[in-house]
Amino acid sequence: MANDFVEKFVRLCNHLQDPRHVAKFQHVCGVKGTFPVKPTESDGADSGTERPGLRKRVHQGGPGSDVTAGNGASGDATPPQVNGRQGDVTVGLDGSSAAAAGVERDTTRAKPLRRNSLTGDVGQEFLIQNKFLFYLFTFGTELGNEMFFIVFFPFLFWNIDALVSRRLIVVWAWNLFVGQSTKDMVRWSRPASPPVVKVEVFYNSEYSMPSTHAMTGTAIPFCLFMLTYGRWQYSFLFGFCVALSWSILVCVSRIYMGMHSVLEVITGFLYSLLILAVFQPILGKIDSFYMTDPFAPLVIIVSHVSLGLVAFSLDSWSTSRGDTAQALGTGVGAAIGTHVNHQLGLLLDPPLASLPLTLPPVTAGLVALALLRFFTGVAVILVTRMVMKAVTIPFLCRLFGLPSDDVRQARQHMKVELPYRYIVYSVVGFSCVCVVPLIFRILNLA
Repeated sequence: MANDFVEKFVRLCNHLQDPRHVAKFQHVCGVKGTFPVKPTESDGADSGTERPGLRKRVHQGGPGSDVTAGNGASGDATPPQVNGRQGDVTVGLDGSSAAAAGVERDTTRAKPLRRNSLTGDVGQEFLIQNKFLFYLFTFGTELGNEMFFIVFFPFLFWNIDALVSRRLIVVWAWNLFVGQSTKDMVRWSRPASPPVVKVEVFYNSEYSMPSTHAMTGTAIPFCLFMLTYGRWQYSFLFGFCVALSWSILVCVSRIYMGMHSVLEVITGFLYSLLILAVFQPILGKIDSFYMTDPFAPLVIIVSHVSLGLVAFSLDSWSTSRGDTAQALGTGVGAAIGTHVNHQLGLLLDPPLASLPLTLPPVTAGLVALALLRFFTGVAVILVTRMVMKAVTIPFLCRLFGLPSDDVRQARQHMKVELPYRYIVYSVVGFSCVCVVPLIFRILNLA
């Protein structure tokens, strides 16, 4: 009985991992690739039968120049064709050519989103036949990207609830660390292309199991729901529906983008719920420790740097290592800022007697003040990040005797990438939690 269950479970996992399901979903949503037809291939459906396994990395031109199967790179020696030239055709799931049937008038040719300057992966153009779904899922995938968190956490911290924001940062950092580390241990490749169309290529060089977008896109809204329900006045059904809709949008967007299989998204969703179940009972204790314990700064720095060293030792270079160090660095800065605020008596949490909190009446003055805080604070953070980047990388290159004329190559060395990410984003996190609120006081914006 147990063996039968295991066999059925393995078959189900293999079925959900099949890249053809991703390609079919993209086809239904109006995304079609522009893969060149090769006379030697009998049927495009056979290209999606490979099973998950170790990703083959081919190092070219230095460490970290990963080569993976992406749009236009099907793994053979045939050079990818450039879209828009004579001879390009659109291939459907059944192997049919859109060039023979004609292309619909509302079809738009587009390039993959967010080119990665470190890997140089630009992907291949594709066709969009449903612009609404394209913009919807582009928005959904952005809910798991760096720029969203740079905007979301500060706005929440400065304008709504500092306690909720700083605890969310803890959960976010741990989710990314666990998720990215798991990727580097499991080492499954991204869905094969073709048949999958790579609508996004920024993370194409990373492993894919589990989906960290699905993890953060689930952990953040559901943790936000857990932290605010009962603390703020709103109905349970409203909060749960918002969290679930947010999570589903992010998860489905990763399949639409061609970055993850159905199995990887489901795993990321369940994985994040497991992490939330572990953290939810102790999140208040962690927050209290960060604020009150005299040894908290030392423990925070040592623990987060140790976790970064573990993550960096799991595999060769990829963009996931920098993302992990970036999240841990942000967590360090925010936690130390929390400690400093508490010691100086700044940004004190409202007393328990005042709960549940209610939103004040929305007036033009309140909106103007919130926007002024937001844009002032974000400007400070962006300038801080820009200055720290400009100073840190050349300094680390000189310190370790590495050439600094090629930033891309320099950042693929652990001795540069790890401290660079930690230094820059710990300062950014500290600025968000401690420095910017002080500026608000000086400018009478508090």
